Amino acid sequence: MTAQNKLLTSFFNGKSALKADFERLATPHLHSLYTAALYLTKNEHEAEDLVQETCLRAFRFFHKFESGTNCKAWLLSIQRRLFINRYRKIKAQPEFLDWEKIDRDYGVLLSQQHREESNPETFISSRMLGSELQDAIKDMPEEFRTAIILVDIEELTYEEAAHAMDCPIGTVRSRLNRARRILQLALASSRLDGRKS
Repeated sequence: MTAQNKLLTSFFNGKSALKADFERLATPHLHSLYTAALYLTKNEHEAEDLVQETCLRAFRFFHKFESGTNCKAWLLSIQRRLFINRYRKIKAQPEFLDWEKIDRDYGVLLSQQHREESNPETFISSRMLGSELQDAIKDMPEEFRTAIILVDIEELTYEEAAHAMDCPIGTVRSRLNRARRILQLALASSRLDGRKS
């Protein structure tokens, strides 16, 4: 019995009808929850804890889930709120970025010969999540990392991501645009560093 099944079995005792519905709708998304949690927490053990807490919270409030809606988006929304409540309190200061430097570097990058291999959309759409890309995503500030994970990796629509992130669609698009720029710069920098070695 896998750890995920043990987790589900332990908190379903005595609730067989609800358990069946929850297992049918939510269990297929455990891998996506873990992937998103790993990117959010940057730590395997914390990711496992976050997924466990997400499953517990989702089961507890499963009666509020609207049948016919996107269960994955609902679960990721719960997970994001838990992450914010649990992990943001740990951080003393929010992460600040020098947007002028990012815009300058991005302009320089665009003026250079465009390389398909440094385009983050190509990496993500081809699902080639190599270590360079994973590291670049993990190093992003949380709000940009969340946008990339929800839209480009988990393939939620802008509307679903906005619901999961609890912000307007325009904010999702803005964060996604900035996240892609940061990612593109990180990947290009990584490629340049690799050539120098």
